[in-house]
Amino acid sequence: MKKRISKLLLSTALVAGLLAGCSGGGQDTAPSGSSGGGSGDAEVIKIGANLELSGGVASYGQSIAEGVDLAIEEINASGGIDGKKLEVVKVDNKSEAAEATNAAIKLTSQDKVTAIIGAATSGNTVAQAQIANDTNTILLTPSGTSPNVTVGEDGLNEYVFRMCFIDPFQGTVAANFAANELGVRKAAIFADSASDYAKGLAASFKETFEAAGGTIVAEEAYVAKDTDFRSTLTRIKGQNPEFVFIPGYYEEVGLIIKQAREMGLNVPFMGADGWDSPKLIELAGAENLNNTFITNHYSSEDPDEKIQNFVTKFKEKYNGKSPDAFNALGYDSVYLLADAIKRAGSTDPVAIKDALAATKDLSLVTGIVTIDENHNPVKSATVLEYVDGKQTFKTKVNP
Repeated sequence: MKKRISKLLLSTALVAGLLAGCSGGGQDTAPSGSSGGGSGDAEVIKIGANLELSGGVASYGQSIAEGVDLAIEEINASGGIDGKKLEVVKVDNKSEAAEATNAAIKLTSQDKVTAIIGAATSGNTVAQAQIANDTNTILLTPSGTSPNVTVGEDGLNEYVFRMCFIDPFQGTVAANFAANELGVRKAAIFADSASDYAKGLAASFKETFEAAGGTIVAEEAYVAKDTDFRSTLTRIKGQNPEFVFIPGYYEEVGLIIKQAREMGLNVPFMGADGWDSPKLIELAGAENLNNTFITNHYSSEDPDEKIQNFVTKFKEKYNGKSPDAFNALGYDSVYLLADAIKRAGSTDPVAIKDALAATKDLSLVTGIVTIDENHNPVKSATVLEYVDGKQTFKTKVNP
């Protein structure tokens, strides 16, 4: 019952948004026979960007936006898509699910975008999924890794796709790295109890690590916005783990690692792409991050020619700044979408959806991408090590 009421309220909000959008500017309506946002015969193709540009995980959204801008600039400079230029409409969801929903309503009803890129996090992407499906609007998350982004309680979210691999793959890679590369046999897990992202990664890590013969000696939890982790870290230290897995976001992880090192807990720590922010180094301290590792979507140090070309172009645009994984995922999201629109031969949302689903062996910065039956990309993961505050390329793991 709660679910039905929730859907009714969301539908009411969507109708209100549609009515409010009738007086707004934007592109032509979608081609006849479709209900999604589209550019019709307009000279531009509008792409929405529903991103965390402020709030708790603003670092992710800001990085994605930089990657999006670079890709759009390149595509437009080379003539656009069939002569049509790309135009991005950015909306700040403030790192909140409710704001992500409101932003999606605005982008679909008022701005009439062909597709939405975002959000950065799984929760803020799921908050848009029903709107995407109801309005036949492509929703492409660069970095929402939770499986329920593309496959919800009612099955496949028809119009929702992702650019990143999913949490179970990251958790598996981390567990195998700990067991096989580091030789760890006793591990602890310290995860955000309110985060689907953290819980999914923790479950996958535990299953794979135990299957490899390892033992989980402690499982502890924290909640986002916590700042003092010492009592929990004391319990973890008391179990003498050889390794600690922390599937969380940089705001808490930075403080956890700093406090752990101050307590003398000097074993290897590992996490996932949620660690990937310059803020992590500020919070944890460069020296404290030594002997820590993450699974991620790419490394700017990877010698692959395509990656190094991207790094060079990014540094040229952003005053020497080295691109992180969220920069790369934002960049690739635009190119994945542009490739589908080109193959579709129109901005009809059904045609784009079908083209995205049929993507096979598309070479992008974060890997060679094939979209599977659940709208997830099949591609490699990278393991990075922090050395004196700098991410260094460790290895690449194929699916």
